[in-house]
Amino acid sequence: MELLDDLKWRGIVYQQTDEEGIEELLKKEKITLYCGVDPTADSMHIGHLLPFLTLRRFQMHGHKPIVLVGGATGTIGDPSGKKEERTLLTMEQVQKNVDGLRAQLEKIFTVEGDNGATMVNNYDWTGSMDVVTFLRDFGKNIGVNYMLAKDTVSSRLESGISFTEFAYTILQAMDFYYLHKNHKCRMQIGGSDQWGNITTGLEMIRKMNPEGEQAYGMTIPLVTKSDGTKFGKTESGAVWLDPEKTSPYEFYQFWINTADADVVRYLKIFTFLNHDEIETLEASLAAEPHLRKAQKALAEEMTRLVHGEHSLKQAESITKALFSGDIKSLSADEIEQGLKDVPTYVQEGEIPNIVDLIVAAGISPSKRQAREDVQNGAVSINGEKMTDTAYVLSEEDKMDGRFTVIRRGKKKYYLIQYK
Repeated sequence: MELLDDLKWRGIVYQQTDEEGIEELLKKEKITLYCGVDPTADSMHIGHLLPFLTLRRFQMHGHKPIVLVGGATGTIGDPSGKKEERTLLTMEQVQKNVDGLRAQLEKIFTVEGDNGATMVNNYDWTGSMDVVTFLRDFGKNIGVNYMLAKDTVSSRLESGISFTEFAYTILQAMDFYYLHKNHKCRMQIGGSDQWGNITTGLEMIRKMNPEGEQAYGMTIPLVTKSDGTKFGKTESGAVWLDPEKTSPYEFYQFWINTADADVVRYLKIFTFLNHDEIETLEASLAAEPHLRKAQKALAEEMTRLVHGEHSLKQAESITKALFSGDIKSLSADEIEQGLKDVPTYVQEGEIPNIVDLIVAAGISPSKRQAREDVQNGAVSINGEKMTDTAYVLSEEDKMDGRFTVIRRGKKKYYLIQYK
């Protein structure tokens, strides 16, 4: 299947500056194209992924990707979707963020071969530019009325926008012009909120190189959830690619808990599974939804892509152990990862018997209920049922000397930590 047909089947194409021109160009030659991200944090979250995964699809069809991390534009911040001015980052923080994002992006792309990805930083061609050169060579080519018509600017006029953020779209247009001129870049792709910046880049190319090869732009739709809630958010916040911010287990759990109404669409846009594989999973979802094969495939593909095979296996092991209650099969670090957000009670001083402990920790509401829970086998310590109401936890019950896992019922886990 042709690349554009595949993208449309997956629901990835939102806007194109010249649909016929792009289709003809891609049939005729292998092109260089780019996608960028600003380093406003030291990690991307899953909301950043789709444009870059789409860029990777182009690479898999033989086209050459340029991956841009905006060390210059990141010092300002894109006004797109913002209601007020950003807090400016220090140059040291921006560079730290550039390094973090670049390491994450390098995992997605092949960097070797004729169409290996080129990693660039727009600070390299923007950072040393003086203001007169910026105004004469670039600012002169983009009219104020043209910029005022952009949603990113017009939506901020009432609340206020600084000249710094007003000029952001020109800086991004400079990127497209620079890459077009120096790397023969023919297309920019980005999220739907980048349409205004992409078309400004095309205007810059048209004004500064009117006789050159035509350039194009394509945007990707905003990812939404069928229930109307925001994609990529959990109760604890954004789902980050950095394992220190969102553990591989939490990352895996986010995808495996995808609703039936969303999972096939996510398989299409986020994974590199082919049409037959996705249609087989879709059939399974309809015929045997309780097996959750589609969700498992989605979680496996995404965790493997972002965190690697080892972290995927670890996330699967933690999931299996917590579901079955086989806590002792896990290491202390794995337990800490899997139970990161469960209720935690810090035990100081002498440890009371199990009944008093689970009342103090809020695991059971009263001593009477606590005794019943223990006697009925509803309480387990580190995966083993406890029925002795007089039992007192010992050093052997402290995993790695740090904590004990208590489970009440089938699903409610609690951590006892020690001081």
